[in-house]
Amino acid sequence: MFNNKNILITGGTGSFGQKFTRTLLKRYKPNKIIIYSRDEQKHFLMAQKFDESCMRYFVGDVRDFKRLNKAMMDVDYVIHAAAMKHVHIAEYNPMECINTNVHGAEFVIDSAIQNGVKKVIALSTDKAANPINLYGATKLASDKLFIAANNVVGDRHTIFSVVRYGNVMGSNGSVIPYFKKLLSQNKELTITDERMTRFLITLQQSVDFVMKSFERMYGGEIFVPKIPSMKMTKLALAMSEEKKYKVIGMRAGEKLHEAMITKEDSLRTLEFYDHYVIKPTITFTQKPDFGKNALGEIGKPVKDGFEYISNKNNWWLEKEKFLEIIKDV
Repeated sequence: MFNNKNILITGGTGSFGQKFTRTLLKRYKPNKIIIYSRDEQKHFLMAQKFDESCMRYFVGDVRDFKRLNKAMMDVDYVIHAAAMKHVHIAEYNPMECINTNVHGAEFVIDSAIQNGVKKVIALSTDKAANPINLYGATKLASDKLFIAANNVVGDRHTIFSVVRYGNVMGSNGSVIPYFKKLLSQNKELTITDERMTRFLITLQQSVDFVMKSFERMYGGEIFVPKIPSMKMTKLALAMSEEKKYKVIGMRAGEKLHEAMITKEDSLRTLEFYDHYVIKPTITFTQKPDFGKNALGEIGKPVKDGFEYISNKNNWWLEKEKFLEIIKDV
């Protein structure tokens, strides 16, 4: 579906954007891949990796509507990956987080509608479900904005959906590269709480899921992949040859366990064979049958009270599989 299309990736110089670009170039023949990011140095480095004729590198911030609107001219599909993501940094710099994650989302939506973009998918996080930190709260607000945007497009026909998933193994700032750095410096691994669990997904799995969601979407869905959980102590012990770690206490805004679907969400949740869909609360302009997606896959309502939380998952990542996965991280 991406052949001969123009694709814009906000935050495109990040881990996800680069993996998405690599996958697009390998599987499709896009007309243009537009990388939109405010980091000039990352643009420079990425352009050395990807110098194909279809590549376009736009230095710009999602907070800058005029620049964003220029980058989005003639675009068919948008992946909104730009965000301020570090929990403790967001707690200390709240307005910066709000400006990027909430107002930036608003600008992406407005620009997409004005430019007649066909489909937009915004990347979310498990921290947006029952948020206790500012980052999660801003991503919940962003999710709500993107889903509600489907009701204000009028006759422009732009559709918006959200993909929500857990910790991406190997992404910038994630725990695995951090632990590898500590180990290379002969330092002890640090755990904030021994009870902590997380959902884990590989970068390639996240890219594949987003690509498939473009094919599945009607607009208004929050797509949630079925992925494994892992206890952080087991993750640390799997990586450490000395089988030791140090408990340092939880950081500001951190959760013991992450949720992707809450009990409240379950009233609007459908289960498919490899993912869940949270239906929108309000649909004014369109009322598709979300139980059968655009690919013809069938979903069924989950049971009342269902919740998808990292410590109550029925799929756990074991040491051997984990070590196999992180060889490439």
